[in-house]
Amino acid sequence: MREEFLHYIWKFKLFTSQELQLVNGEALHVIHPGIHNTDSGPDFFNARIRIGTTEWAGNVEIHVRTSDWYKHRHEHDPVYQNIILHVVYQNDKELTNTRNQSMPTLELKSNINRSLYDSYADLLASKAWIPCGKQIQQIDAFTVSGWLNRLAIERMERKAGELQTLFHQNGNDWESSFYQYLFRYFGMRVNAEPCFQLARNAPLKLIEKHADSKRVEALLFGQAGMLTEPAQDEYTQLLKSEYAFLQNKFSLRPMSGSSWKLMRLRPANFPTIRISQMAQLMVRSSRLFASCMEAQTPDELIRIFQVKASTYWEAHYQFGKPASRSTPKPVGEETINHLIINVVVPFTFVYGKWKADSGLQDKAIQFLEKLKPEKNSIVKNWENLTVKASNALQSQSLLELKNNYCSEKKCLNCSIGNKILKHDH
Repeated sequence: MREEFLHYIWKFKLFTSQELQLVNGEALHVIHPGIHNTDSGPDFFNARIRIGTTEWAGNVEIHVRTSDWYKHRHEHDPVYQNIILHVVYQNDKELTNTRNQSMPTLELKSNINRSLYDSYADLLASKAWIPCGKQIQQIDAFTVSGWLNRLAIERMERKAGELQTLFHQNGNDWESSFYQYLFRYFGMRVNAEPCFQLARNAPLKLIEKHADSKRVEALLFGQAGMLTEPAQDEYTQLLKSEYAFLQNKFSLRPMSGSSWKLMRLRPANFPTIRISQMAQLMVRSSRLFASCMEAQTPDELIRIFQVKASTYWEAHYQFGKPASRSTPKPVGEETINHLIINVVVPFTFVYGKWKADSGLQDKAIQFLEKLKPEKNSIVKNWENLTVKASNALQSQSLLELKNNYCSEKKCLNCSIGNKILKHDH
């Protein structure tokens, strides 16, 4: 038996009999199970129960065994001294409070549908891509759609927490925070962290001192540790000379060039190309964060990010190594979509929260509803299970569902998992 399953039974009052009795024989009626607490402290707040003829309001604690109360040392914690009911699967020990009075205890062992627990255990034991892969097609579209909408907000709120932390680390500077987070996503998954470190190593305030794209490239490539080898062409020599001047003027310390990864990357995603594209973007848009916050449509945002790497990179992917053919290196449509979804939209949402501007928060959601769904393996696998994203709001929700519910086997906290368990019983 798992404690989270007992939470589920209590939360939804899924007892096999509504005529409950405490272990001392007193009648118990659950008026309201309370509010589920997922942080520290009692498991349910503000529950209402009736023991005999007396109504009680307060907190409820749940364990697999009564003895777990002592195992978790709750008897020494004042937070647990006002518990009105202890709910357990098996009562294996008498429990008393600090006044040496017996704690009201409900044993659920004879009040749980065993087949319901077996169905839950089957989900936990599943080796499929998602635990309910064989049952999800039974779930009505209304349940799936409603749950995905809720997950979109949950994902946005979770990202908002990350961005607020970054904002405070940057001394409440929105532009610098946006620059760093954007650079991180320019690096895609493989070079996300090196790009984030580069943004911190080449701060926005330093970038803003220089309006020339070659000087900004010199600053970024130099701080990335990519200008340490002898120059093999004129452009590389120009960047090295520019960087030497900037390094001496601002006492700069470059990153290690070994931080960057090229394995299993398409050449268009090489960090050299991404850094050059970012340099062009920063030179063209001096108030990038403000411009993105002012945009009213996805098309306006798309135009902001339509830049391409400098001319040198049309014929190169690495310094001093000419490519077989010369082609422009613009930021691609999918990459722009990726940047708007994962950077602009969350920042719009959290900026709206910070300003108490619900219009900005609504705009963030509307952007997702108008943008194309992402293309990745997770979204593709959902599509194979007949759960298809029609826009970015739904693809974001499906990522949240897979990564933070399905992979963690949090079926009891998932509306789809709940529906499947109740459908089977």
